[in-house]
Amino acid sequence: MSLQSSVSHHPPSIWRLLLTPPLDGPLNMAVDEALLDAVAEGRSPPTLRLFAWTPPCLSLGYAQPLSDVDMERLRAHGWDLVRRPTGGRAILHTDELTYSVIAPMDEPRVLGGVIESYRRLSAGLLRGLQILGLHVRAYKKTAAPNPSPSTSLPVCFEVPSDYEITANGRKLLGSAQVRKRGAVLQHGSLPLVGDIARICDALRFESEAERERVKARVRERATTAQAALGREVSWDEAARAIRTGFAEALKLEFLEAALSADEQAAAEKLRTEKYAAQEWNERSVTGKG
Repeated sequence: MSLQSSVSHHPPSIWRLLLTPPLDGPLNMAVDEALLDAVAEGRSPPTLRLFAWTPPCLSLGYAQPLSDVDMERLRAHGWDLVRRPTGGRAILHTDELTYSVIAPMDEPRVLGGVIESYRRLSAGLLRGLQILGLHVRAYKKTAAPNPSPSTSLPVCFEVPSDYEITANGRKLLGSAQVRKRGAVLQHGSLPLVGDIARICDALRFESEAERERVKARVRERATTAQAALGREVSWDEAARAIRTGFAEALKLEFLEAALSADEQAAAEKLRTEKYAAQEWNERSVTGKG
């Protein structure tokens, strides 16, 4: 059964669409958490958010050690740093379209476990990428589980996880999820243009030779929309396609809106007190957030 046909039995539903302007890393993650809280409390409807980042930002997974980052190199490039509320490895957010899905856990499209909801939401992502002209598939792992955190590599786009999306055998779109107070936040990154391996310029390696080896491996295993299509894809074109993909594959109608005043205020507070705070971004991986 295809991913798209597996969700076709869901009744039509109306979700909110947010097209937020490019924001810095701490504010982007603060907005996602503010939306998660608002949906969990029933103050906001299920939401698809599409956004970008300025300046470029290196995000770390919730439990990823800060020691993976070469802070001197990061600052030299003028890149931000933020720790995500979701798991996974490091991502450099630049020249990309980022999406967030925020919905109550009883919404049929995210019902069940993490992998099951990944599978359903992947149908919308796959359809959107197909609209762009990409030949894509949702990767289903059949090999051994990911290595333990102590031995795993720091770059998210090196290895696809269950139901993340590949093009021409290379990872194209990665996602991560967190569940809190009866609501789900899933967000993910679609690299549009540029060198997929430039993230390595902000990570710590034992030698420059090792850095170059990892760069080569990332280029072999991951790709961008431009590289996969052979043409440049703008943020606006990608956003239209992803919106349409979710609408078609998941039987959704979108009402475009803006952040509410309460959501905006909550996001600004979260940015100051959490996502821009040294205590959060540099905390021990065994600490609590």
